[in-house]
Amino acid sequence: MEIQPVPEAGDSQVAIRNIERELICPACKELYTHPLILPCQHSICHKCVKELLFMTLEDSTDVSSEASTPGSPRVRIQSPSIERIDRLLRSGSKRNSLTPRITSLSCPGCLRDVDLGERGINGLFRNLTLETIVERYRQAARAATAIMCDFCKPPVQESTKSCIDCSASFCNECFKVNHPWGTIKAQHEYGPPTATFRPKVLMCPEHETEKVNMYCEICRRPVCHLCKLAGAHANHRVTTMSNAYKTLKEKLTKGISYLISKESQVKTQITELEVLIRRTETNGDRAVEEATYNFDKLFNILEEKKAFVLQSIKSSQSSRLDKLQSQLDEYQGLLENNGLVGYAQEVLKETDHSCFVQTAKQLHTRIQKASESLKTFHPAADSSFEDYFVDVSKEENLLNDLSFSKALDVPEINMDESKVYNSAKICWNHPNDSGLADSYILEYRKLDKNEDPSWNEIEAASTSKIIPDLDLNSSYCFRVQSLKGSMCSSHSKEVILQTPPAPVFSFLFDDKCGFNKERLMLNNQKNIVESVAGHPLLLGAERVQVGCYMCLDYIIGDAGITKGRHFWAFSVESYSYMVKVGVASDIKLQEWLHNPRDISSPRYDQDSGHDSGSEDVAFDSSQPFTLATIGMRKFFIPKASNISTTCGERVLPLPSRIGICLDYEKGIVGFYDANTMRCLYEREVDCIGTMYPAFALMGGGAVSLEEVFTAKHLDYSNEI
Repeated sequence: MEIQPVPEAGDSQVAIRNIERELICPACKELYTHPLILPCQHSICHKCVKELLFMTLEDSTDVSSEASTPGSPRVRIQSPSIERIDRLLRSGSKRNSLTPRITSLSCPGCLRDVDLGERGINGLFRNLTLETIVERYRQAARAATAIMCDFCKPPVQESTKSCIDCSASFCNECFKVNHPWGTIKAQHEYGPPTATFRPKVLMCPEHETEKVNMYCEICRRPVCHLCKLAGAHANHRVTTMSNAYKTLKEKLTKGISYLISKESQVKTQITELEVLIRRTETNGDRAVEEATYNFDKLFNILEEKKAFVLQSIKSSQSSRLDKLQSQLDEYQGLLENNGLVGYAQEVLKETDHSCFVQTAKQLHTRIQKASESLKTFHPAADSSFEDYFVDVSKEENLLNDLSFSKALDVPEINMDESKVYNSAKICWNHPNDSGLADSYILEYRKLDKNEDPSWNEIEAASTSKIIPDLDLNSSYCFRVQSLKGSMCSSHSKEVILQTPPAPVFSFLFDDKCGFNKERLMLNNQKNIVESVAGHPLLLGAERVQVGCYMCLDYIIGDAGITKGRHFWAFSVESYSYMVKVGVASDIKLQEWLHNPRDISSPRYDQDSGHDSGSEDVAFDSSQPFTLATIGMRKFFIPKASNISTTCGERVLPLPSRIGICLDYEKGIVGFYDANTMRCLYEREVDCIGTMYPAFALMGGGAVSLEEVFTAKHLDYSNEI
């Protein structure tokens, strides 16, 4: 029974109408009626408990009856009345009764056998709280139906209140008449009209005159003081009802608060389940269509083969019968006065010599052949059809082994090849080099509590896909599954990737401004620069005795920044000895290139021991470059003059990809791990004029720009 309550105002009534699922008895699938609490803590209607006990009792009686009279048929009662159930249960509880007493049943809520104890159904508590909630639900469902007065004479009036002590409903006049002032009834407790009345005090089912005032922590049920003193709970640990109330209420409140705090997660999972339901329906229908198609294809092949085989057999049969029949006719002609012999006998009657000779020559030849065939008789055709036997044992075994194909392997997202910037390029592969699927479903969503938690889906024909127009400085979750026909694999492990803090800035290496062709090499695409020592250094090696000063070789990008925030990324080869990366100002760069550097300064004397912090600042401010150092697979954070740090805190493992973010207006440059978008180091920079991406190399080393930042040459960027 599904009740659709009439909508009413009030949040409490709306909440009541939304919990119908919790108010349905697991046995009868209807709203609870006088629910009882089983020992397993599940609630069942009073009448349902009786019916379950009756069914258990009847099964026990039938089994004993069959054991005593094996030949007697079993007679099942399909719909016993409540009166008969009560009568049978009462008879089963009498002493010396031949009917076995049943005190256990199978709970329809948890499907476990529960023992009701010595008192059976009489020892169960009524779930008064659940009963009250069900009544409120019924009232919300029948809001338009009034509860009538139980004492009015026709015409009956609508009741205005219900007396809990009298368990009846009254209109105003009847209530005054039945509850006169100055009598005990005037002190009765009353409330709004109701059709269900609950007792004012919960009494102990074991000791019917005692109120429950304790809670057994072992049995998890209310008990009275007699149960604790000399009853079944004498040795059990009990607590006061107020403590139990407080403890259980706190636990319930915490549990409810936790579920409410996870509402967004629940909604996300509900959305996923709804998607799975739709996908299950679609894939199930597709699987049925494909299975039908495949079996129809097998049927058609069998029908074609059957027609071909039958036609071949019939053709061979017809040909053989024609040959045998012709041979039979020929041999019948050899009989006297029949066929060839009869014809020859007639020819012998010819008396004209010339006419006889003319006919007899051919006839004699035929007679000779017939005589020879009698000596070596061979049937004209074989009656056996062994050559046409169709062996289907192999195919029969194949059909018997016909089953569902192996489940698709779960793809894995390749973190080394997957990259996320303004757009995301997600790549994946199959474990163990398994076969590719027909297509893939790439799903992604933004990890933001204010965003729609549902997944976005994109179908892909290959093992990579580009997702454009992602939000900056945001985390996205990705997963993929493979499809083959109607089959789909499980989702891959979810991968979380972070977008950069600023838009992507595209550029290539510039081979003009300060580019040293002797020690730097550019590839044709101008997205990879490599540092090589070259012959000039080796030719001058004879002058090297104690030490030699080597300068850095600088190279900048071919595009500059004059405003806004921009981000670019690159990778440094692991064998690189020293590489510096950062930004450079065009104004300071021109001054630096045109004015000779004072290499006699203590800053350039390696053995001077001069380490003045003030000179460090003056030196840094005079340089056109703001750089961080990378080398020997490490990232070195520059030493700040006003911060005391240890060497270990300034040396970090080198990420496979380095990112740089420049905020021109704020004058801040940040260095990032481009894989996780974690900021490694950030410092102020004097942004004047045009700022260029800058790099410097010393010794062997190489720098490669990420594909997305070289849009002039690479296909991946063209897709974006």
